[in-house]
Amino acid sequence: MLDIKFIREQAEAVRRGAVDKRIKFDLGRLLELDAAIRPLQMQCETLQSERNSLSKTIGQSQPAEREALKARVSEIKAQYEALDAELKTKKAELDNLMLLVPQPARADVPVGRDDSENVEIRRWGTPRTFGFEPKGHMALGETLNLIDVPRGVKLAGSRSYVLRGDGARLEQAVLRFTFDFLISRGFTPLSIPVLVSEEAMTGTGYFPTGRDQAYLCERDNMALVGTSEVSLTSYHSGEILAESALPVRIMAWSNCFRREAGTYGKDTTGLYRVHQFQKIEQVIIGPNDEEESSRLHDELLGNAEAILQALELPYRVVYVCTGDLGQGQLRKHDIETWMPSRKAYSETHSCSTFHEFQARRLQLRYKDKQGKNLICHTLNNTAIASPRTLIPLLENHQDEHGGIHIPAALRPYMGGQARIAP
Repeated sequence: MLDIKFIREQAEAVRRGAVDKRIKFDLGRLLELDAAIRPLQMQCETLQSERNSLSKTIGQSQPAEREALKARVSEIKAQYEALDAELKTKKAELDNLMLLVPQPARADVPVGRDDSENVEIRRWGTPRTFGFEPKGHMALGETLNLIDVPRGVKLAGSRSYVLRGDGARLEQAVLRFTFDFLISRGFTPLSIPVLVSEEAMTGTGYFPTGRDQAYLCERDNMALVGTSEVSLTSYHSGEILAESALPVRIMAWSNCFRREAGTYGKDTTGLYRVHQFQKIEQVIIGPNDEEESSRLHDELLGNAEAILQALELPYRVVYVCTGDLGQGQLRKHDIETWMPSRKAYSETHSCSTFHEFQARRLQLRYKDKQGKNLICHTLNNTAIASPRTLIPLLENHQDEHGGIHIPAALRPYMGGQARIAP
């Protein structure tokens, strides 16, 4: 959520930001409501003050004046109730609109329509040239008995799967390696709820605009998270932290759930786009300092790159353009890992900076050295997500005999196993 003062003073920047993000938003109506609310509040306060003053004098007034004073108090009450009802209606509409305001992108973010206009920053590694006809991850997974889609569909419908045997072990190895790696980088692991309140979803910006992507438990006003970012970022909501405690570096390994609404007919086969998956998310809650947030953003991105390098997977980093940014994201880098079966680099990680956007909604603050309460900045990045990461891991490390080479970093988590043999 943006500061209403910023919206008033930088209305053109907010309007331009919404256009660049290709997000439809009625800024005119928001400003109209904001302008109407302030005089209404003043009128209500004036009437309430007059009513209180008159009520105190009634008991001390002469009988001849008393009835006139009572009549005026009744008249004020009626006027106040009508204005208060109008004020509440306008405030409710304004509050709803405030939740829809997109944060303008940082000045250096490339302007573009969609992910096709993201800008490549750098590459690491070289896509492998195979001396044989390589298989896709599904063919490898089925041949090696690692992936069972038919039974996954039987259990849970489309976009479902089961990992079995060495497939399940490999997934756990990737996750456990990442978990230990982030601990070595100073992150505190949290075991968090994945069924959360709607307030947590709204506070992190996933509601109301992303509501169609969530699995809802309407009877209890709860939702399943699509990322543990929701629980991690909300962990300190409503609190005032000490400046000395910042930055807070926390992470979680959790199941995640996404309806994938709007993707009908897209990535319908394989493990790229599924409804349930496991992910390790890294979140930083930092001070209200743009330079420090920029440094922390690079730290998060560097962690994800180091993990992919340890997995010996070629990737590229792209700077995400305005049309591919979410409502609250100030800027974002995606990491796209090379997937031979897709003949393309495809997204596996996203690193986002929000500045105050989430923290303002969550009332997440800290007290600085002067004793002033400031709103925190929040950042997050995927450390690893599975099974999506299994796609390049299987495909890039296959051999001509149909087996899978296990990167050295994962072998301690596979009991020393160096290869999945056919």
